[in-house]
Order: sequence, then C-alpha cells, then structure tokens
Amino acid sequence: MGLLTQEQKSTFWRDGVIVLENAVSADELADLRSEFAAWVDESRAYDDDYGETLDGRPRFDLQPGHNADTPGLRRVQSPEEVSGVFAGIMRNAATVDFCAELIGPGIRFHHGKVNSKLPGTATQVKWHQDFPFEPMTNDDMITALLFIDEVTLGNGPLEVLPGTHKGPIHSHWHDGVFTGAVDDAIVDAQREKIVKCTGKAGSVCLMHANLLHGSAPNLSDTSRTLYIITYYAEDAIELSPNHLPSKFTHELIRGEASGRVRCTPYDMALPAVPKGTSFFAQQEGADAG
Repeated sequence: MGLLTQEQKSTFWRDGVIVLENAVSADELADLRSEFAAWVDESRAYDDDYGETLDGRPRFDLQPGHNADTPGLRRVQSPEEVSGVFAGIMRNAATVDFCAELIGPGIRFHHGKVNSKLPGTATQVKWHQDFPFEPMTNDDMITALLFIDEVTLGNGPLEVLPGTHKGPIHSHWHDGVFTGAVDDAIVDAQREKIVKCTGKAGSVCLMHANLLHGSAPNLSDTSRTLYIITYYAEDAIELSPNHLPSKFTHELIRGEASGRVRCTPYDMALPAVPKGTSFFAQQEGADAG
C-alpha cells in the first residue's frame, strides 16, 4: 500500500500541485535547520558570494545588504554535495516515495538548492515554469519544496495557478534575453485563480514542472526557508545543460534502470545557461547568457 491516497494523486494531476505534511521526521527537520543555521553563521565572514559548485560558480548566494551583523544567505546551490544531512534527505525522505507514486516507480535526482527569504526582505520570484529551465524528453518531473520553516501567508509563500501544467509552455525569453520569467500579461489574465501554498515545517509542496508559479517578498518577521529538490522519471533524458549540475545529477534514487527513453511531444526554446550565482539576478536579466 502506498503513502498517497487516490484522492491525493488525483488532486496532484488535476491541479499540478499538492501540499503534504510529515515529509520528514522531527529529528530530520531539526538536523536540516541546524545545518542551515551553521551556514548562515559561516556567511558572516564573507562580503560576497563564496564557495564553488561543480560548474565553477559560487555555492553560497548572499542577498544585497548582507553583512556580519545581519547575514543574508538567500540560496545554497547543491547543498547535498557538501552536507550529509541534505544528501540523506534527498535520497531517503518520504518526499521521494511520494514522487515515485506519482511519476515512478523509477526516480532520478535532477538538482537541489536551498532558498531562504529572511524577514522583511524584498526578494521575490517572478512567475515562471520550471520545465523551460530543464527540458527533458518527457515532462514527468516534480519540483519538491520541503518546508524547513513554517510557510505562512505573510512570509512569501509559493503562489501557483492550479491546472496550468496542462496548458502551454510559455516563452521565458524577452528581447533576446532569457529572463526566467513569463510575460506579466499571462498571469494578470488569471490572477483571481492564484493559490498560495502554506503549511507546517516538515511539510512538502509537490509541484509539476510545467505549473506556473512565483512568490512574493517576505514582509513578516519570520524566515521562510525551503529545500527544493527536483526529481524526474527514470526514462527521461536531459536535452540541455543542467543549470545546477551536481555530482549526484541523474542518480537513480528509486526503482531500477530500464535502459529505455520515453518521449512526449512539445515545442519550446532552449534555456540559456546561467553564468552567475543568483537565479534572482537572472530573472532581472543580469546573468543570462
């Protein structure tokens, strides 16, 4: 018997998104928080982005205004490469089993990152779809957002447009620049349908890679930190360079290798490979290339 009910599976495929509680245990959640707190403390010693990922970009992304007294660590690229805690969660959390029931049984790891919005920060994520960043031969692909902090209506929750995963793949190019965002008019035409995804710490939001989503600034006095992991069906093959390559990319997390590839029809422009650290800067056109 699986972990998901038929109603939960139907909800995911109808809406393209579902929030599920208890994706990690209390001890696992405490370990994730402790690890991230240590990184925040470490960041006090730096004035600019630091560390190095597999493709040579900085691993730790500091937001504007960061300083030793008020550290602003807003992203950690591929945390599972430098943390046994995060690597263990990536492989073993209930999140993986949820995904296997939806797009499995074979599941591979694509990439991971930590996104954190500190209290009162203006960081926002413009509306986009994930699939145009990471085209595969088929779109059985799930972005899993694990809530390290409680996510409330006030601290910049994920905002989604349910059902849009069944619609078109929108262009994320504007005037020759890959901005990582769709045209505002696409969202403006359906703003009354927007749903905000909130939940307790330890919950996970599972989102189809084609779903339109974004998030607002954190105007509260609490942090909103997420461990975001993308999983994909074992029989999909990557069609462009991974924008967050990891030594664990393509690792088989559940099931067995089939030796087959499955293709589904779609048409879209290939993404640009990012040059800088920050996805947030890319959405402003600063590091597309």
